[in-house]
Amino acid sequence: MPLMPKRVKYRKSQRGKWKGNASRGNTVAFGDYGLQSLEGGWLSAEAIEAGRITATHTVRGEGRLYIRVFPHKSVTAIPLETRMGKGKGEPEYWAAVIRPGMILFEIGGLPEGTARDCLARVAYKMPFKCRFVARQPRV
Repeated sequence: MPLMPKRVKYRKSQRGKWKGNASRGNTVAFGDYGLQSLEGGWLSAEAIEAGRITATHTVRGEGRLYIRVFPHKSVTAIPLETRMGKGKGEPEYWAAVIRPGMILFEIGGLPEGTARDCLARVAYKMPFKCRFVARQPRV
């Protein structure tokens, strides 16, 4: 089942602006390797779930998967062939707002080759370009 908030203050949210790069959530924090977005956009809850399923199939119980994004934003849509002026549509799906540089998924406890293969399969499911990044040593 796709991710969604348990409850929200307002059912319908405004679209917002996509400006700048990610200032938070842009480093590998929990695992050893991560999948970093190179473009901004909305990542639907279904796409996050598809990535999770792909990663768990590839890992097969070894290592640990961390999902670093959560779909907080409701995206609305009006039914097809509806005339203008009848208000805002109903919430269609939930999405996470992604900025360039944000870490989407992390993997720990696997060798680099296996982690690279796993995250490459997950990146194929994502709607924008992503890259493989390793954890930086602490200074």
